[in-house]
Amino acid sequence: YLQDAAAAVAWTFRNIEKYDGDAAKIFVSGHSAGGYLTSMIGMDKRWLAECGIDADQIAGLIPLSGHTITHMTVREERGIPQKQPVVDEFAPLYHVRPDAPPILLITGDREMEMLGRYEENAYFMRMLKVVGHKDVTLYELQGYGHGMVEPAIAPMLKWMRARGSHAGAKPK
Repeated sequence: YLQDAAAAVAWTFRNIEKYDGDAAKIFVSGHSAGGYLTSMIGMDKRWLAECGIDADQIAGLIPLSGHTITHMTVREERGIPQKQPVVDEFAPLYHVRPDAPPILLITGDREMEMLGRYEENAYFMRMLKVVGHKDVTLYELQGYGHGMVEPAIAPMLKWMRARGSHAGAKPK
């Protein structure tokens, strides 16, 4: 699944100009498992490198309620209990680096989210700041649980616009 996600992003980089897009404005986002994939391909540069793309070309990473520890599917494949947190090479937290693309982390309300999801993202943000990352933000959407995609759209578009994207702009 990490190779598939990287291949999809690489395809976008190679083909965006055919669709009048700008490779300098490619933001990667996903929800839940997609948020995990977003973080992994942006933080662990090997996945996109296999496709001939430098992860640092991504304009921004926007995982929505994504795992920052090793994903539960990977843990299940390894016979590790779901409630056993693991931080290894399959965890975005393992790959914190100061030169990663800008990152917007969005989760639901910590009391309504999946177990530990807000806290994982808060720790991810903290560790990125500790290593010197200059552009990481965390939003906790009060009153929303794990299915918080719709209320995440407005802050996501605002954040993208602030980084030079015209996402959501009306056509001329």
